[in-house]
Amino acid sequence: MGIMDIIGQIKSALFGRNEKNKEEIIPMYIVAGLGNPGKQYDMTRHNIGFHTIDYIAEKYGAKLNKLKFKAVYGETVIGGEKVYLVKPQTFMNLSGDSIIEMAKFYKVSSENIIIINDDISLDTGRIRVRGKGSAGGHNGLKSIIYRLGSDKFPRVKMGVGAPKHEDYDLADFVLGRFTKDEIPVMEEAIKKAETAVFEIIKNGVESAMNKCNSK
Repeated sequence: MGIMDIIGQIKSALFGRNEKNKEEIIPMYIVAGLGNPGKQYDMTRHNIGFHTIDYIAEKYGAKLNKLKFKAVYGETVIGGEKVYLVKPQTFMNLSGDSIIEMAKFYKVSSENIIIINDDISLDTGRIRVRGKGSAGGHNGLKSIIYRLGSDKFPRVKMGVGAPKHEDYDLADFVLGRFTKDEIPVMEEAIKKAETAVFEIIKNGVESAMNKCNSK
């Protein structure tokens, strides 16, 4: 074997390895649950996104022990894709500040950012997946849309019910805790939300909408 043959084999091995590595690069997703930091907000309606992230992290063996981007987060693999599980620590109204920092740093497109949030327009425990759309009055989503400059990101909306009386203060309602009867309903909703996140990552938003949006 001549020297040129040896050089050719080395180049082939190197370039072949590089091409293989390119194919193995895993697309990244950000899955962020919205809420407010602090023990006083645990199990409030507004924090159901946080609790869902905790559940997903436990299921997939992720440790939420990184502090950066104004967030607590960890990483795992879901459906064969690399995923950052995120709990913004900015308080709800500034959630977008955390999301945009992380998205820019990891170069994650808005289509790969999945937001989990509470929704008062849905019955308690109901899940609805959307691929894009307005904030629907949700201040966390407003902040994210504003900071990303786009509303084209998937979201898993979790129904927390609505005040029974029109004159009930909405802020008091979403910052209130679930009743004893609602807790098991929301525990099941968290599991359904995880299923929706998996479906979005594995098979796309349309598939998740078809499978998860039925009553």
